[in-house]
Amino acid sequence: MDPITFLLFKRDDDSGPAPACADTNEYDGRSNLRILSIFIILISSAMGSFFPILSSKYSFIRLPDWCFFLAKFFGSGVIVATAFVHLLQPANEALTDECLTGTFQSYPWAFGICLMSLFLLFLMELVSHYLIAKTFGHAAHDHSDFGNFVRKDSKELIDESDSESLHKGSLRFEVNSNSAPEEDIEENPHTILGNSDKMASMPGKGHYDHAVFHQDPAQLGSPLEEPNKEKYANQIMAVLFLEFGILFHSVFIGLSLAVAGDEFKTLFIVLVFHQMFEGLGLGTRIAETKWPENRRLTPWMLALGFTLTTPVAIAIGLGVRHSFIPGSRKALVSNGVFDSISSGILIYTGLVELMAHEFLYSNQFNGADGFKKMILAYVIMCFGVGLMALLGKWA
Repeated sequence: MDPITFLLFKRDDDSGPAPACADTNEYDGRSNLRILSIFIILISSAMGSFFPILSSKYSFIRLPDWCFFLAKFFGSGVIVATAFVHLLQPANEALTDECLTGTFQSYPWAFGICLMSLFLLFLMELVSHYLIAKTFGHAAHDHSDFGNFVRKDSKELIDESDSESLHKGSLRFEVNSNSAPEEDIEENPHTILGNSDKMASMPGKGHYDHAVFHQDPAQLGSPLEEPNKEKYANQIMAVLFLEFGILFHSVFIGLSLAVAGDEFKTLFIVLVFHQMFEGLGLGTRIAETKWPENRRLTPWMLALGFTLTTPVAIAIGLGVRHSFIPGSRKALVSNGVFDSISSGILIYTGLVELMAHEFLYSNQFNGADGFKKMILAYVIMCFGVGLMALLGKWA
């Protein structure tokens, strides 16, 4: 046998079987501190998720607008960093662990599952947009009835009954600063018709327009009501997807903290800030959504769900501390798969719903100082990304 062949056989023989997965966890006591962590993380999670809602119109508390502006874009950065640093990277580590054999060693499943969940979420949004539009009596992505309404010439506006309803104020338009003032429109409803061509060319007009028209009690029964219902239904769906992705992640980090060993103190401190920042990202999206009058408690319930998830997971982890093994085959696979799914959801939500829509398809940065305001929002978002990515060094 020649030396090269001998070395090849020798290397194969030395490789041996794959190492066995862990059969014990690193729990090392300190029960009092672990119980205390439940309440401290509960408080930090509540501070992050409830702060934006408390500063919004859903609460009697009124904070300055800049507080919500800061929380909103800082939270957007946190969500994006969470997707890549706190979900996708740990998922890849779990699914490529040496004790996992077979297909886990031959294919990057974390990235594949993330990609599949991202495209599945996109498909679900496409289908839901179509179904919601169909439910409200429109062709998918086509509000032709409403478009015809605002584009009719003032000389042949509408029939007498509709004209009378306009003068009675049953239809009111709320527009941005570049359009006609609201008081002028209320005095002369025909003013909006003169600006219809400008409105048609506004960035973000359509399903993703967040600032041109807003639901108002005066719109009920008017042609504006149905398009707004459709838009709000899509916004609510996006928030629910975001909450779904974050809650999966919160369960696993709570279980891991409960049975952590020497790194418990470091992980505990990091998770306090992690939950607060992540709560800000979720809370601002919940607070910004225009919930229907009969769903006024929904934003509070969603924030409460995030607040309780990690503390409850820690309590469950303490209850099963002798049987839950984070390094076991089942735990690695389940943790890796769910983190991959969550990362796909948060990547899609962060890049499309938060970054693209807020910066490119929204009218909130219109006006003389719009560019400066947009750059400030971008810097705040980068600050959120940086802090959350830095926390990934420890957790």
